[in-house]
Amino acid sequence: MPNIAPADRLPQRVDSHKLSNRMPNIKVFSGSSHPDLAQKIVDRLGIDLGKVVTKKFSNMETCVEIGESVRGEDVYIVQSGSGEINDNLMELFIMINACKIASASRVTAVIPCFPYARQDKKDKSRAPITAKLVANILSVSGADHIITMDLHASQIQGFFDIPVDNLFAEPAVLKWIKENIPEWKTSIVVSPDAGGAKRVTSIADRLNVEFALIHKERKKANEVASMVLVGDVKERTAILVDDMADTCGTICHAAEKLLEAGANKVYAILTHGIFSGPAISRINNACLEAIVVTNTIPQERHMQDCPKIQCIDVSMMLAR
Repeated sequence: MPNIAPADRLPQRVDSHKLSNRMPNIKVFSGSSHPDLAQKIVDRLGIDLGKVVTKKFSNMETCVEIGESVRGEDVYIVQSGSGEINDNLMELFIMINACKIASASRVTAVIPCFPYARQDKKDKSRAPITAKLVANILSVSGADHIITMDLHASQIQGFFDIPVDNLFAEPAVLKWIKENIPEWKTSIVVSPDAGGAKRVTSIADRLNVEFALIHKERKKANEVASMVLVGDVKERTAILVDDMADTCGTICHAAEKLLEAGANKVYAILTHGIFSGPAISRINNACLEAIVVTNTIPQERHMQDCPKIQCIDVSMMLAR
């Protein structure tokens, strides 16, 4: 007869349900672009920010040292497309690669404001599609997943062969409108260009108000030549909604156009407040009641320089 091992010596059956529930630990690291947002995210998650040292050599090469083990961990790296964009992008690529070759189970790049998003198509001869190039480098660096917010063009998700979560700031925007604009029920939501029509119609539908559109023509990048308003804003509060504001030429021209057309007040709500060049002085001189942005980009200095700027915290959406 074959020898049968006693029951206590038989290999124990693995509980597949327990195995499936055994998730890797989450580690969140911050790049140099927006440590404040990364800290808010980990505070909401109830964990500590991962230890990382980023520095530059004397020849301005970027050096990154991950200060703790990431073996088998689920790693999230928070780096926004703001400030010194090219340096911050390079830092992100190096951080992703450092975690990947240190045997991290999965590396997710959390990029609240996606850099080079406006270079998403070949709009003239020999123009580069730089957003696609950034997508390629992120994949080659070792990123397994991308989390971003309000992409300038949603087709950028198709530039990746890895999963992309494009979060929307719309719920936070609707909440702000209802809490801070008393006459929101009779307001009109306006898109400063044709590209933002879909975003504006979605918000107008949720608020159950009308929407309008401004058609603009550009002479060259960052310069608007002419604007035509389509819609009736007379004796109403106008709410301009866009995904980003850089030099604020479009937003300020649009606000003037709306007041000329008979609007009582004009508010501007934007997801990404880049505010480069003459943006702050333009906002200070513009006839806007308030310009509302999210904290996908650091806004502390901008808010000190311009009392019209207000900030919505989106760390809860990213933490979820």
